[in-house]
Amino acid sequence: MKGNQRASLWVSRLVIWIAIFCTLFPAYWIFMASFSAGQSFFSATLFPKALTTQNYERLIVETDFMIWVGNSLKICLWVSVIQLFLTSTSAYAFSRQRFPGRKNGLLALLVLQVFPSSMAVSGYFILIYRFGLSDSVFALILVLAGGSAFNIWLLKAYIDTIPKELDEAAFVSGASHLIVFTRIILPLARPQIAVIFVFSFIAAYSEYVITSVFLNKPANHTLALGLQTFITNQFAANWTLFAAAAVLSSLPIMAMFMFMQRFIQNGLAATGVKG
Repeated sequence: MKGNQRASLWVSRLVIWIAIFCTLFPAYWIFMASFSAGQSFFSATLFPKALTTQNYERLIVETDFMIWVGNSLKICLWVSVIQLFLTSTSAYAFSRQRFPGRKNGLLALLVLQVFPSSMAVSGYFILIYRFGLSDSVFALILVLAGGSAFNIWLLKAYIDTIPKELDEAAFVSGASHLIVFTRIILPLARPQIAVIFVFSFIAAYSEYVITSVFLNKPANHTLALGLQTFITNQFAANWTLFAAAAVLSSLPIMAMFMFMQRFIQNGLAATGVKG
Protein backbone atom coordinates (compact mmCIF):
# COMPACT_ATOMS: atom_id res chain seq x y z
CA MET A 1 0.00 0.00 0.00
CA LYS A 2 2.82 2.35 0.85
CA GLY A 3 4.52 1.52 -2.44
CA ASN A 4 1.35 2.42 -4.35
CA GLN A 5 1.07 5.69 -2.46
CA ARG A 6 4.69 6.53 -3.16
CA ALA A 7 4.26 5.78 -6.87
CA SER A 8 1.09 7.87 -6.99
CA LEU A 9 2.93 10.72 -5.28
CA TRP A 10 5.76 10.65 -7.83
CA VAL A 11 3.29 10.52 -10.72
CA SER A 12 1.50 13.55 -9.29
CA ARG A 13 4.81 15.41 -8.97
CA LEU A 14 5.72 14.52 -12.55
CA VAL A 15 2.38 15.82 -13.83
CA ILE A 16 2.83 19.04 -11.85
CA TRP A 17 6.33 19.61 -13.22
CA ILE A 18 5.15 18.96 -16.78
CA ALA A 19 2.33 21.47 -16.27
CA ILE A 20 4.79 24.03 -14.87
CA PHE A 21 7.12 23.51 -17.83
CA CYS A 22 4.28 23.89 -20.36
CA THR A 23 3.19 27.09 -18.61
CA LEU A 24 6.63 28.70 -18.32
CA PHE A 25 8.07 27.70 -21.70
CA PRO A 26 6.05 30.25 -23.77
CA ALA A 27 7.00 32.99 -21.31
CA TYR A 28 10.67 31.97 -21.56
CA TRP A 29 10.50 31.98 -25.37
CA ILE A 30 9.00 35.50 -25.45
CA PHE A 31 11.57 36.73 -22.95
CA MET A 32 14.45 35.37 -25.04
CA ALA A 33 12.93 36.72 -28.25
CA SER A 34 12.86 40.21 -26.73
CA PHE A 35 16.67 40.10 -26.45
CA SER A 36 17.22 38.65 -29.93
CA ALA A 37 18.40 40.62 -32.94
CA GLY A 38 16.31 40.91 -36.08
CA GLN A 39 12.55 40.60 -36.41
CA SER A 40 12.00 36.84 -36.39
CA PHE A 41 10.12 35.36 -33.46
CA PHE A 42 11.52 31.86 -33.95
CA SER A 43 15.08 30.72 -33.31
CA ALA A 44 16.99 27.54 -33.98
CA THR A 45 18.26 27.42 -30.38
CA LEU A 46 16.63 27.88 -27.00
CA PHE A 47 19.20 30.52 -26.05
CA PRO A 48 20.10 33.26 -28.57
CA LYS A 49 23.72 33.37 -29.73
CA ALA A 50 23.88 37.14 -29.20
CA LEU A 51 21.83 39.13 -26.68
CA THR A 52 20.90 42.73 -27.35
CA THR A 53 18.78 45.40 -25.69
CA GLN A 54 18.09 47.12 -29.00
CA ASN A 55 14.45 46.06 -29.01
CA TYR A 56 13.81 47.73 -25.65
CA GLU A 57 15.64 50.88 -26.74
CA ARG A 58 13.62 51.10 -29.96
CA LEU A 59 10.43 50.43 -28.03
CA ILE A 60 10.96 53.37 -25.68
CA VAL A 61 12.46 55.82 -28.18
CA GLU A 62 10.76 55.09 -31.51
CA THR A 63 7.24 54.09 -30.46
CA ASP A 64 4.44 55.47 -28.30
CA PHE A 65 4.78 52.63 -25.81
CA MET A 66 4.84 54.87 -22.73
CA ILE A 67 1.69 56.66 -23.94
CA TRP A 68 -0.03 53.30 -24.35
CA VAL A 69 1.00 52.30 -20.84
CA GLY A 70 -0.35 55.55 -19.39
CA ASN A 71 -3.65 55.20 -21.26
CA SER A 72 -4.06 51.57 -20.18
CA LEU A 73 -3.32 52.25 -16.51
CA LYS A 74 -5.71 55.21 -16.45
CA ILE A 75 -8.54 53.26 -18.05
CA CYS A 76 -7.93 50.13 -15.95
CA LEU A 77 -7.82 52.08 -12.70
CA TRP A 78 -11.08 53.89 -13.37
CA VAL A 79 -12.77 50.71 -14.60
CA SER A 80 -11.68 48.79 -11.50
CA VAL A 81 -12.81 51.52 -9.08
CA ILE A 82 -16.22 51.99 -10.75
CA GLN A 83 -16.77 48.26 -11.10
CA LEU A 84 -15.80 47.72 -7.46
CA PHE A 85 -18.32 50.34 -6.35
CA LEU A 86 -21.10 48.82 -8.47
CA THR A 87 -20.19 45.29 -7.40
CA SER A 88 -19.97 45.96 -3.67
CA THR A 89 -23.21 47.95 -3.43
CA SER A 90 -25.12 45.45 -5.59
CA ALA A 91 -23.76 42.44 -3.70
CA TYR A 92 -24.71 44.01 -0.36
CA ALA A 93 -28.24 44.72 -1.59
CA PHE A 94 -28.75 41.19 -2.93
CA SER A 95 -27.27 39.62 0.21
CA ARG A 96 -28.74 41.69 3.02
CA GLN A 97 -31.92 43.31 1.72
CA ARG A 98 -35.21 41.86 0.56
CA PHE A 99 -37.03 43.61 -2.29
CA PRO A 100 -39.32 42.69 -5.21
CA GLY A 101 -37.45 41.13 -8.10
CA ARG A 102 -34.44 40.11 -6.02
CA LYS A 103 -34.52 36.45 -7.07
CA ASN A 104 -35.20 37.24 -10.72
CA GLY A 105 -32.49 39.90 -10.63
CA LEU A 106 -29.89 37.37 -9.49
CA LEU A 107 -31.05 34.97 -12.18
CA ALA A 108 -30.81 37.71 -14.81
CA LEU A 109 -27.21 38.43 -13.77
CA LEU A 110 -26.39 34.76 -14.17
CA VAL A 111 -27.99 34.63 -17.63
CA LEU A 112 -26.19 37.78 -18.78
CA GLN A 113 -22.87 36.25 -17.80
CA VAL A 114 -23.42 33.43 -20.30
CA PHE A 115 -23.20 35.77 -23.30
CA PRO A 116 -19.74 37.09 -24.24
CA SER A 117 -19.28 40.84 -24.39
CA SER A 118 -18.18 40.61 -28.02
CA MET A 119 -21.80 39.91 -28.97
CA ALA A 120 -22.61 43.55 -28.18
CA VAL A 121 -20.06 44.97 -30.64
CA SER A 122 -22.72 45.80 -33.23
CA GLY A 123 -24.70 47.66 -30.56
CA TYR A 124 -21.59 49.62 -29.59
CA PHE A 125 -21.13 50.67 -33.21
CA ILE A 126 -24.67 52.05 -33.27
CA LEU A 127 -24.14 53.97 -30.03
CA ILE A 128 -20.81 55.37 -31.21
CA TYR A 129 -22.10 56.77 -34.48
CA ARG A 130 -25.50 57.80 -33.14
CA PHE A 131 -24.13 59.84 -30.22
CA GLY A 132 -20.64 60.69 -31.53
CA LEU A 133 -18.74 58.63 -28.95
CA SER A 134 -15.77 57.78 -31.18
CA ASP A 135 -12.50 58.10 -29.23
CA SER A 136 -14.46 58.80 -26.04
CA VAL A 137 -12.39 57.33 -23.22
CA PHE A 138 -15.16 58.14 -20.73
CA ALA A 139 -17.71 56.08 -22.72
CA LEU A 140 -15.25 53.18 -22.97
CA ILE A 141 -14.69 53.24 -19.20
CA LEU A 142 -18.43 53.11 -18.53
CA VAL A 143 -18.91 50.21 -20.95
CA LEU A 144 -16.04 48.18 -19.49
CA ALA A 145 -17.10 48.94 -15.93
CA GLY A 146 -20.59 47.59 -16.55
CA GLY A 147 -19.54 43.95 -16.97
CA SER A 148 -19.53 42.94 -13.30
CA ALA A 149 -22.29 40.31 -13.14
CA PHE A 150 -19.96 37.48 -12.14
CA ASN A 151 -18.23 39.67 -9.55
CA ILE A 152 -21.58 40.49 -7.96
CA TRP A 153 -22.29 36.79 -7.52
CA LEU A 154 -18.79 36.24 -6.16
CA LEU A 155 -18.97 39.01 -3.58
CA LYS A 156 -22.56 38.21 -2.62
CA ALA A 157 -21.53 34.64 -1.79
CA TYR A 158 -18.78 36.01 0.44
CA ILE A 159 -21.07 38.52 2.19
CA ASP A 160 -23.57 35.71 2.85
CA THR A 161 -20.94 34.07 5.07
CA ILE A 162 -20.64 37.15 7.31
CA PRO A 163 -22.92 36.63 10.36
CA LYS A 164 -26.08 38.72 10.16
CA GLU A 165 -25.94 39.11 13.94
CA LEU A 166 -23.30 41.80 13.37
CA ASP A 167 -25.74 43.77 11.24
CA GLU A 168 -28.56 43.33 13.74
CA ALA A 169 -26.38 44.50 16.63
CA ALA A 170 -25.43 47.60 14.64
CA PHE A 171 -29.07 48.32 13.75
CA VAL A 172 -30.05 48.05 17.41
CA SER A 173 -27.40 50.67 18.19
CA GLY A 174 -29.02 53.00 15.65
CA ALA A 175 -26.76 52.36 12.65
CA SER A 176 -28.06 52.76 9.12
CA HIS A 177 -27.45 50.53 6.12
CA LEU A 178 -24.69 52.89 5.01
CA ILE A 179 -22.89 52.51 8.34
CA VAL A 180 -23.28 48.74 8.31
CA PHE A 181 -22.02 48.59 4.74
CA THR A 182 -18.97 50.83 5.25
CA ARG A 183 -18.03 49.93 8.83
CA ILE A 184 -18.81 46.19 8.97
CA ILE A 185 -19.27 44.58 5.56
CA LEU A 186 -16.48 46.27 3.60
CA PRO A 187 -13.72 45.70 6.21
CA LEU A 188 -14.67 42.04 6.63
CA ALA A 189 -14.95 41.50 2.87
CA ARG A 190 -11.63 43.21 2.12
CA PRO A 191 -9.84 40.04 0.89
CA GLN A 192 -12.58 39.28 -1.62
CA ILE A 193 -12.74 42.94 -2.67
CA ALA A 194 -9.01 42.82 -3.41
CA VAL A 195 -9.51 39.75 -5.61
CA ILE A 196 -12.31 41.46 -7.54
CA PHE A 197 -10.22 44.62 -7.97
CA VAL A 198 -7.28 42.66 -9.39
CA PHE A 199 -9.47 40.58 -11.72
CA SER A 200 -11.25 43.71 -12.96
CA PHE A 201 -7.93 45.44 -13.57
CA ILE A 202 -6.49 42.49 -15.50
CA ALA A 203 -9.65 42.11 -17.62
CA ALA A 204 -9.56 45.78 -18.62
CA TYR A 205 -5.79 45.70 -19.11
CA SER A 206 -5.94 42.95 -21.72
CA GLU A 207 -9.25 43.92 -23.36
CA TYR A 208 -9.00 44.42 -27.13
CA VAL A 209 -12.29 43.90 -28.98
CA ILE A 210 -14.41 46.59 -27.32
CA THR A 211 -11.48 48.99 -27.00
CA SER A 212 -10.74 48.74 -30.73
CA VAL A 213 -14.33 49.75 -31.45
CA PHE A 214 -14.23 52.90 -29.32
CA LEU A 215 -10.66 54.14 -29.77
CA ASN A 216 -9.27 55.03 -33.20
CA LYS A 217 -6.72 57.80 -32.68
CA PRO A 218 -3.17 56.55 -32.02
CA ALA A 219 -2.87 58.99 -29.11
CA ASN A 220 -5.71 57.14 -27.32
CA HIS A 221 -4.44 53.63 -27.95
CA THR A 222 -4.03 51.23 -25.06
CA LEU A 223 -1.36 48.54 -24.81
CA ALA A 224 -3.57 45.93 -26.48
CA LEU A 225 -4.18 48.18 -29.47
CA GLY A 226 -0.61 49.42 -29.64
CA LEU A 227 0.92 45.94 -29.58
CA GLN A 228 -1.35 44.91 -32.44
CA THR A 229 0.31 47.50 -34.69
CA PHE A 230 3.61 45.62 -34.43
CA ILE A 231 2.25 42.48 -36.10
CA THR A 232 -0.61 43.76 -38.29
CA ASN A 233 1.40 43.73 -41.51
CA GLN A 234 2.43 40.15 -42.26
CA PHE A 235 5.28 41.36 -44.48
CA ALA A 236 6.75 43.71 -41.86
CA ALA A 237 5.97 42.03 -38.53
CA ASN A 238 8.23 43.25 -35.73
CA TRP A 239 8.01 40.14 -33.57
CA THR A 240 11.06 40.84 -31.43
CA LEU A 241 9.80 44.36 -30.75
CA PHE A 242 6.44 42.84 -29.90
CA ALA A 243 8.15 40.44 -27.49
CA ALA A 244 9.94 43.31 -25.74
CA ALA A 245 6.66 45.19 -25.40
CA ALA A 246 4.96 42.05 -24.04
CA VAL A 247 7.66 41.65 -21.38
CA LEU A 248 7.39 45.27 -20.23
CA SER A 249 3.59 45.15 -20.37
CA SER A 250 3.53 42.32 -17.86
CA LEU A 251 5.46 44.31 -15.23
CA PRO A 252 2.47 46.34 -13.90
CA ILE A 253 0.41 43.18 -13.43
CA MET A 254 3.31 41.40 -11.73
CA ALA A 255 3.84 44.38 -9.42
CA MET A 256 0.14 44.42 -8.52
CA PHE A 257 0.13 40.71 -7.72
CA MET A 258 3.21 41.05 -5.53
CA PHE A 259 1.79 44.06 -3.69
CA MET A 260 -1.64 42.48 -3.09
CA GLN A 261 -0.54 38.87 -2.76
CA ARG A 262 -1.65 38.53 0.85
CA PHE A 263 -5.14 39.86 0.16
CA ILE A 264 -5.52 37.79 -3.00
CA GLN A 265 -4.46 34.60 -1.24
CA ASN A 266 -6.90 35.16 1.63
CA GLY A 267 -9.70 36.07 -0.74
CA LEU A 268 -9.28 33.04 -2.99
CA ALA A 269 -8.93 30.72 0.00
CA ALA A 270 -12.07 32.15 1.57
CA THR A 271 -13.93 31.75 -1.72
CA GLY A 272 -12.96 28.10 -1.94
CA VAL A 273 -13.95 27.35 1.67
CA LYS A 274 -16.95 29.60 2.21
CA GLY A 275 -18.29 30.14 -1.31
